[in-house]
Amino acid sequence: MSIIKISELKKAYGDNIVLKGINLTITAGQIVGYIGPNGAGKSTTIKILCGITPDFKGEVEVMGMNVRKNTMEIKSKIGYIPELAALYDVLTPIEYLKFSGKLYNIDDATIVSKSNDLLRLFDLQDKANTRMTAFSKGMKQKVLLISGLIHNPEIIFLDEPLSGLDANAVILVKEILAQLKIAGKTIFYSSHIMDVVEKISDRIIIIDKGEVKADGTFEELKNNAQEGSLENIFTSLTGDSAQTHTTANEFVNVLKN
Repeated sequence: MSIIKISELKKAYGDNIVLKGINLTITAGQIVGYIGPNGAGKSTTIKILCGITPDFKGEVEVMGMNVRKNTMEIKSKIGYIPELAALYDVLTPIEYLKFSGKLYNIDDATIVSKSNDLLRLFDLQDKANTRMTAFSKGMKQKVLLISGLIHNPEIIFLDEPLSGLDANAVILVKEILAQLKIAGKTIFYSSHIMDVVEKISDRIIIIDKGEVKADGTFEELKNNAQEGSLENIFTSLTGDSAQTHTTANEFVNVLKN
């Protein structure tokens, strides 16, 4: 069953055309890795799907609902975890999660119970009532992850969800995503960590300059590109490996002078 449909999606900021006619159909229960260079249009696509950016051309449906017409209903059923967000870090994790949970009409007792359990699983139980002003980026990202998942959404949109996390937390989040897939959730995420995308994605979509350059399983992409790793495939489609080598060599030479 299709849970996301995108038809001729276009978006421009002034003269800068960010999306040039994206067409995608996402099946429910998939983990979809949506990758591309900075400025390729990844975050813009996710924000449109989440109803955050309403001004676009084309048609977008999430769970059979038109994003323009059913924005609030869609927002109530999805989870969104951005790389950078206004966390209101003068609050404690419990206070922030209460605020987030109320947006999804969860009662206080359930919010506190679930928050304490989830913070414990992220090794933040001793920080539950500590102001987040002194939290590291990784600690804040854990709180953001919880806030985007606490209402048990059907679709989870993640934009660089592993940013700032330590190695153990990255491993845990990878396993959480795998378990969410088993539970029937659909996960649409953007990441620059190629080995994670390669290992956990059922489907990988590579976007560059607002256009889809490749779409398929890792094996399909590898067979089509005849490259060994996702990183090599990505570079062959969105960059110039020879130029990258030359630029890196020049960079090091500048440092030596």
